[in-house]
Amino acid sequence: MSRIFQTLGAEKDAIPLLWIAAPLTGLVVQPIIGYLSDRTWSARWGRRKPYFLIGAILSSLALFLVPHSPVLWIAAGFLWILDASINVSMEPFRALVADKLPDSQRSYGFVIQTLIIGIGTWVASNLPWMVSKLGVSDAAPSGVVPMSVKVAFAIGAVVFLISILYTIFTTSEYPPEDMEEFKREKAKKNQFISDIINNIGNMPSTMKKLGVIQFFSWFAFFTMWSMANPALTEHVFNTPAPVEANYNMEIAEDLLAFNTTNEAFQKSSNLVGSYMGTYGLSSMAFALILVLYTSRKRINRKIVHMCSLIIGGVGFLLMYFIPSPEYLTLCFILIGFAWGSILSMPYAMLSSAVDPKRMGVFMGIFNMFIVIPQIIAAIGGINIISNLLGEGAINAMIIAGISLIIAGLCNFLITEKSAISYQTIEE
Repeated sequence: MSRIFQTLGAEKDAIPLLWIAAPLTGLVVQPIIGYLSDRTWSARWGRRKPYFLIGAILSSLALFLVPHSPVLWIAAGFLWILDASINVSMEPFRALVADKLPDSQRSYGFVIQTLIIGIGTWVASNLPWMVSKLGVSDAAPSGVVPMSVKVAFAIGAVVFLISILYTIFTTSEYPPEDMEEFKREKAKKNQFISDIINNIGNMPSTMKKLGVIQFFSWFAFFTMWSMANPALTEHVFNTPAPVEANYNMEIAEDLLAFNTTNEAFQKSSNLVGSYMGTYGLSSMAFALILVLYTSRKRINRKIVHMCSLIIGGVGFLLMYFIPSPEYLTLCFILIGFAWGSILSMPYAMLSSAVDPKRMGVFMGIFNMFIVIPQIIAAIGGINIISNLLGEGAINAMIIAGISLIIAGLCNFLITEKSAISYQTIEE
């Protein structure tokens, strides 16, 4: 999305604010969808699957349309629709994992989910580069998104819809354990706002501590998603996005220079996306190792999460010092360890600390600790803090690294045995 924003004329300092749609939407949508899915049951469609379907259809349409945006504000609007739809579709997925598995298997279940997400991240990040290699053009007039990006987004839309439909038609859900009690609860006057507020006030201690870790973790990754393209195209590839105001488009030489510079920026953006895909591949490998281990033995979730986040932080810091683009592979491999852990360990720890009957709403509320740091980052947090180090966009990656290391150290707050590792009755 940052590449599309830059192509449509956004300056790098404005990019985090353009990303604010995602966290603002999540702050509102996820607790509500979690609450509603807890109170939903259909013998045919289940509890979580109706939300998968609605979100998938809307998300796929938005994915297809966003690279065709003629101006910046329309692209920002499509991002808002896209994120609202993804939140509707994806929030119940984590609750579904907890619904389907006993406590003893939840680390394994969330790690499997991370493995699949890692595959998707790698493929999606490499799509523009792959499409370009197949001969689709990276060149485009000023203010127009290249055809390679449009084709990549269209492929993503189709794959996303097919994946969700496959889940809907091949996955069964368990009915509520006490159907009569469920019907009585559902028949009560729907006061979801007051209920959500009450659940926020009564969240478990473990959830609050995990929230601190999540805050710094997601501040770091939002910084990467919004600023990695301008930071790396500028600092590592030396091909920053051309600023149209610096060229006279009525002069042939200036127009040629602009188009040449813009094409170089688009090609290096392809490479940034490809290198970023490495963190999806790395998280997949990390998850695969954990899958093999957790299928047989328990893990110390706290130690795994702490070490993974610190390793990821080092990956961000290294970006400032690398002598050539090839070293980005190492950086993103290290970041992938953190990403793989973020997608699994906090949810495994949380699911051991909340009431199963309220799993959906608590998963939704837990995502407040994801979206609030992103909102803070978007409205100026990234720019203010990174500008303390200088004007270069690469300073945002240094801030991301420091934030991720702080998140790792915050794992010392977790002391509850049931969150750290699955406990048998005897223990």
